Amino acid sequence: MKSDFKNNKLIPAIIQDYKTKEVLMLAYVNEESYNYMLKNKQTCFYSRSRQCLWHKGETSGHFQNIKGMYLDCDKDTILILVEQIGVACHTGEYSCFFNEIIPAKSKDINILQDVYEQIVDRDKNPKEKSYTNYLLNEGIDKICKKIGEEATETVIAAKNESKEELIGEISDLVYHTLVLMFKKNVKLEDIENKLIERHRKEGNKKEFHQRGDY
Repeated sequence: MKSDFKNNKLIPAIIQDYKTKEVLMLAYVNEESYNYMLKNKQTCFYSRSRQCLWHKGETSGHFQNIKGMYLDCDKDTILILVEQIGVACHTGEYSCFFNEIIPAKSKDINILQDVYEQIVDRDKNPKEKSYTNYLLNEGIDKICKKIGEEATETVIAAKNESKEELIGEISDLVYHTLVLMFKKNVKLEDIENKLIERHRKEGNKKEFHQRGDY
């Protein structure tokens, strides 16, 4: 890779959310900023306007923790997958690419992640009459009680003929489970990693209901 930085050449870097795959920004990297990222696992770019290194988030606190880095086929462009802390854009938007020219017909969303992040936001920025804030304020006992109630209602709905009723009850159960996860500092990534670990360990041959594996 160092050969691509001859004469202090700048290499474009595409920054992408490692979970949602949303493109967050485009920046430029030189050899010094590249080596910084390899060592510190946070994005660092070369600012063409200021003519100096730019450690993303150093002043705003909106750091980008590197989860993966890839070179393209010509080895002259870097794709960096990151965990975005806060927002990527200086305007306050999550991504720099928010000005639509030809809108996509549909946008993929990770609704579980969106709901979890909304729960996090409610904790940081409480809203009057927010049910999420009510649960968080009541504490773990109330949250667990609601999960028990929703689990029972899900079982009852499963015995009925209405698919819509079952979908609604499962959705309620999932929401309250996400509130519990936040309260106990369990992230979606933790659950994903555990499921991946079990899936790989057992080769997806055993039934999921067996305790501890598939």
